Amino acid sequence: MAKLVFSYSHMDEPLRNELEKHLKPLQRLGLISTWHDRRILPGSELTGEITQNFEDADVILLLVSPDFINSDYCYDIELSHALERHAKGEARVVPVILRTCDWHDLPFGSLMAVPEDGYPITKFTHVEDGFYQVAKAIKKILGDLGATVQTSPPVKPVSSVNTASNQ
Repeated sequence: MAKLVFSYSHMDEPLRNELEKHLKPLQRLGLISTWHDRRILPGSELTGEITQNFEDADVILLLVSPDFINSDYCYDIELSHALERHAKGEARVVPVILRTCDWHDLPFGSLMAVPEDGYPITKFTHVEDGFYQVAKAIKKILGDLGATVQTSPPVKPVSSVNTASNQ
């Protein structure tokens, strides 16, 4: 199972939440586990938790927006660490363009971004189409990394008693 980590501005949290929903099928198939800083438990040391999770990541998604670029922590710390691991071949860094911004000349500008052609998700007529493109790209990356579907127990059918009472 590949570990996927989100690097994002908290201003983009609603978009991160939506992207995570679109990645849920990959979790259900046992292909990925996801992590973001909102999973840090109270009393934990922030920098250490973030550093450790970035260090353990197989895939790091940069959720790119003006707020991401504006965030000193995202840009100077998380991005730097992510690109260092990417350069060493230890992790795959994927820019996910959430909102329109000037990102092409930045340190991650040479990486292939998603959605296709770096088109911002919020510019899609239906943002679900943009998130779908991202999920498909992540699935392709996982295949390239050798991830395989985990065997899981079959979904249990709803009993006829429960179904009848819901009608």
